[in-house]
Amino acid sequence: MSRVIGVEELNRSGKRFRGPLLVWGNVFVLGWLGIAALLVLLHDELGVPWWLALHVLLLGAVTNAVVIWSEHFVTTWCRAPDPPERRVKVGLSVLNLSVVLVLVGVVADWHWVSGTGAGGVSLVAIIHGVHVRRLRRRALATRFGHLTAYYVAASMSLAAGGTLGGSMTAGGMGWYPRLWAAHVHLNLLGWVGLSVLGTLLVLLPTALGVRVRQDVEVWARRTWWLLVTALVVVSVGALLATTWLVITGLLCYGAGVVALLVPLRTGGLRRAVRRPAPWFLVCAVVWLLVALVVETGWLLRSPDSLSLVIDRLLPLLAVGFAAQVLVGALTQLLPVALGRGPVESRRIAAVLQRGWPLRLVATNAAIPLLAFDLPRPVSVAAWGLEIVSVGSFVLVALSVAAPVAYRGASPTAGRGTGAVPGIAAGLAVTLVAVFFAVSGGEQPEAAGPAQTVDVTLANMRIEPAVVTVAEGTHLVLRVTNRDAMAHDLRLADEAATERLATGETQLLDVGVVREPLAGWCTVAGHRAAGMTMEVRTAGSGEPAVHDVERAPVPSADWRPRDATLPPADATTVHRVELHVTEQLLEVAPGERERRWTFGGTVPGPTLRGKVGDRFEITLVNDATTGHSIDFHAGSLAPDGPMRTIEPGERLVYAFTAERSGAWLYHCSTAPMSLHLANGMYGAVIIDPPDLAPVDREYVLVSGQHFDGAPDDDELLDKIRRGSPDGWSFNGMPWQYDHAPLTAEVGRRVRFWVINAGPSDPVSFHVVGGQFDTVYAEGAWLLRPGASGGSQALDLAPAQGGFVELTFPEPGRYPFVDHDLRHAENGAHGYVGVRP
Repeated sequence: MSRVIGVEELNRSGKRFRGPLLVWGNVFVLGWLGIAALLVLLHDELGVPWWLALHVLLLGAVTNAVVIWSEHFVTTWCRAPDPPERRVKVGLSVLNLSVVLVLVGVVADWHWVSGTGAGGVSLVAIIHGVHVRRLRRRALATRFGHLTAYYVAASMSLAAGGTLGGSMTAGGMGWYPRLWAAHVHLNLLGWVGLSVLGTLLVLLPTALGVRVRQDVEVWARRTWWLLVTALVVVSVGALLATTWLVITGLLCYGAGVVALLVPLRTGGLRRAVRRPAPWFLVCAVVWLLVALVVETGWLLRSPDSLSLVIDRLLPLLAVGFAAQVLVGALTQLLPVALGRGPVESRRIAAVLQRGWPLRLVATNAAIPLLAFDLPRPVSVAAWGLEIVSVGSFVLVALSVAAPVAYRGASPTAGRGTGAVPGIAAGLAVTLVAVFFAVSGGEQPEAAGPAQTVDVTLANMRIEPAVVTVAEGTHLVLRVTNRDAMAHDLRLADEAATERLATGETQLLDVGVVREPLAGWCTVAGHRAAGMTMEVRTAGSGEPAVHDVERAPVPSADWRPRDATLPPADATTVHRVELHVTEQLLEVAPGERERRWTFGGTVPGPTLRGKVGDRFEITLVNDATTGHSIDFHAGSLAPDGPMRTIEPGERLVYAFTAERSGAWLYHCSTAPMSLHLANGMYGAVIIDPPDLAPVDREYVLVSGQHFDGAPDDDELLDKIRRGSPDGWSFNGMPWQYDHAPLTAEVGRRVRFWVINAGPSDPVSFHVVGGQFDTVYAEGAWLLRPGASGGSQALDLAPAQGGFVELTFPEPGRYPFVDHDLRHAENGAHGYVGVRP
């Protein structure tokens, strides 16, 4: 028999879990909610990106609320034993610490901090799901057992979304738009959506004061499969950039939401007129459906605009759905947490409900204004309404929660109207401050010549990457976003643009430039993905401050290593004089160090011939210490030709190339790892018989990058520990990010790849491409015309081979070492493919 679930039953679980833990947990929720509102208001003054407020709302306020109340609902409605108090305390502490680490790490661009935080959130999500599942097994009632299925699926969604978020903070490896799209859907439709939809089946009837339908469990179970399947399809479609999969998943998810509304049909709607919680909850579900419909329609019209449409719809989902659900649920549930019986709970509810119609109207009137590219005054007014609406609720809720949390006093003791004028005055000041905050102060007067420079944001890059002006120039940047997703541009602490959608342009007044400035996109992970630039003063010669691992721009006089491999010539005897020299080279963007070299470059010159050709190499040691050379392409006793020669000496190394392959040569003087790490390596290409011609050939020698002079003991320690400072192709991290290789659609390209090590393996991969030809270590693994394909060329240290492919359409194709640690720290480049 169905029955009404009210405040008394929600209080059934007793004081141990309902008491201080539930009170303090909700104080944290309200605190995060208030911080989110303040960050929307003050993010410009604080120099933090606007999306920080979004993460504070979803990671801080919403996530804490879901964790706290989901366990309470399972223990109450399923009549399960209370979770251990110590475990709840530890879980909430770890969760909030992880959230802080994520926020601090992303804003400060500290990958290890944000990654640790994201891992902590994911771990808490998994543990939460496991404990909810265990509570269900010990439950005495099964009628509302569907709650655990929804909460467990939601927890797994947060774990997956948090993992993707951690990857994004490190740049996303050229997959940033895909990771971002999956991250948003998993967190909003999975973690928040599944938790909310499962709870509403019971919470909404409770808020209305009506009976829960007898068949609620049946409806919930059937709909769960549809919602979870839809979420998986959406996420996979986003990761694969397959729009039709995303659309299919969105349609199925929308159908699941509509199906859940069937058991919510009730005759108690007239009772909701004077109750705020049902209004907020129903409006939140409506905005969720609106967002799903708009995203689906937008993608049907413009299949390549997934990143842009998500960016536009975030206010609908974050504010209209997530924040409004939070306000509605807390309006209903805070009396449960704070009250000491039915009478006091009703008094607390009366306090929380003051002015709720105005809050409801303000919240929902402003939401559509946030989702469209409207004039700035309109968007400012919309955000002002949201801040007033949410801020007023936070202030009222804290006014009743704080006494209980800190002193255990009655939340309604001494109640009256004295606080209302203060709250109203505070809200008025807040609203006025919003307009002043977004309007900005007066611009400084120009001193010296004025200069306007066009800057383009596209392909996860800022072009030009370096802007040089005379000292004292008043610089204005005309910033245009040509990318498929939103970006912004910040110049150190001087100035920043708003977040720009595709095609939008904004003038960024940098002011008077008197010293080098670093610039970057503040969207999470975009800086690490390479969206950086520099403003330099003419003649300064000093680059702006950037960490090497952030892919900063090279020096003005830098030239990339030409990776083009010329065809083997007709000669059968190759005579080369190879000088060992010590050179001051740019070994990473903006970083010069002394290196030991063959022929003055890292890697040394590439040699090429055919099977049967003879190579006569004269090695001349022009350096200050002993060196040698070892050609893997030759087969002979090493005693003589591979001996170490002292400075000023020379030797002749002669061999016949008896076998084809991509061969390494390197210095063999002990310790060999030190000489290799300092640049003493190169490639010898011996063509396989009847090697077919291709349109373009490139040679890429992979190596580990170590900071430090050759004679530095710390450098040798890092080599022995296997702790390089980065990885590279052809001697310098990220160089082909700044000087992409080129190709044409439908034309065959061959990549020769050799792993110089000294110790790490390589997995060569072209993002967006498939290899139809693979040749590794002297063997054909795949030839054109076969039904199969290859995605990566795996090479251990000192191994080599080549792969071939044709590019299907124009674009910018990243090539990487698919050991993502290597790619995210330098083993990364682009192929620019023209029609």
